[in-house]
Amino acid sequence: MNSVWAALVTVWIVWGSTYLAIRVAVRTIPPLMMGSVRFLLAGGILYLFAVRRGDRADDRPTATHWRSAFIIGTALLLGGNGLVSFAEQRVPSGVAALLVATVPLWLAIGDRLRYGSRLSWQTVLGLAIGFGGVILLVGQSGAGKIDSLGAAALVAASMFWAAGSLYSRGAPLPRRPLVGTGMEMIAGGVVLAVVSIATGELGRLDLGSVSGQSVLGLVYLIVFGSWVGFSAYIWLLRNTRTSLVGTYAYVNPVVAVLLGWALLGEIITGRTLLAGGVIVAGVALIVTARSPRLSGDAVAGEPCAGCPPVDRANIIRRALRAMRKPEPETTSS
Repeated sequence: MNSVWAALVTVWIVWGSTYLAIRVAVRTIPPLMMGSVRFLLAGGILYLFAVRRGDRADDRPTATHWRSAFIIGTALLLGGNGLVSFAEQRVPSGVAALLVATVPLWLAIGDRLRYGSRLSWQTVLGLAIGFGGVILLVGQSGAGKIDSLGAAALVAASMFWAAGSLYSRGAPLPRRPLVGTGMEMIAGGVVLAVVSIATGELGRLDLGSVSGQSVLGLVYLIVFGSWVGFSAYIWLLRNTRTSLVGTYAYVNPVVAVLLGWALLGEIITGRTLLAGGVIVAGVALIVTARSPRLSGDAVAGEPCAGCPPVDRANIIRRALRAMRKPEPETTSS
């Protein structure tokens, strides 16, 4: 049990701290370029490590697998993580974490629109509370006023992350989760590099002005955000109930807000705390919504937008089923 809690605290702190690391990294490194370097290095090394293990004969990555990886990587890492990195040039890291915490809300809505899933009363209540918290957060004025462009980018990032997660629900990928994750990070890193160059980030990069803190932030994201946190997460999924693992969805924002305040001097207003609490409460309702037809607990959503993709083929399927309103049991003759 001590090992479970050690791994859980690792996920809470490491993934909660990625927002602070992104904030520091993008101070002197263009955001899309930073994300590209991060995911190309993290994904490339992970892929080389994983592809040589397991069922190498019958689980070879195919062109179809790479196509899925590029679609998912574009949605999650360009649309999701890339927009978060851009937004953190304008918005405090704690606020970014609170807005990204709405991913389970968008997942529930997307599941309803795409698959026609009926939502349980607990999920509907969680949606109403969660979006109420978002309105409360972005509507504040004065010293705590949030940059409108940054806020819009974070909401869009959450929607991209949810859309990519929904697509990955049935996307063809290698059965070995680490191989698929490595492919998605490589694909996302390539797309980030293309968009970074196309938007002129390469011309704006001044290597002489890149600070040591930004480099350390990037290294932290690669080593801890992409490898240590992910490894702890995968281990937890195999060794404890997924509802316990799913607590990252509402603990990470709290960690991010506290770290931003303690280490970066970010302003925390009473309205921010209230709005954050409302968002976390809404997310908690959605994450803990269950269907009695599941044999175990389910976790909703994805890791934070500063974290690598996970084994979506299994996790997201169970998460979305858990959001649905229970249907009457039927018997077949």
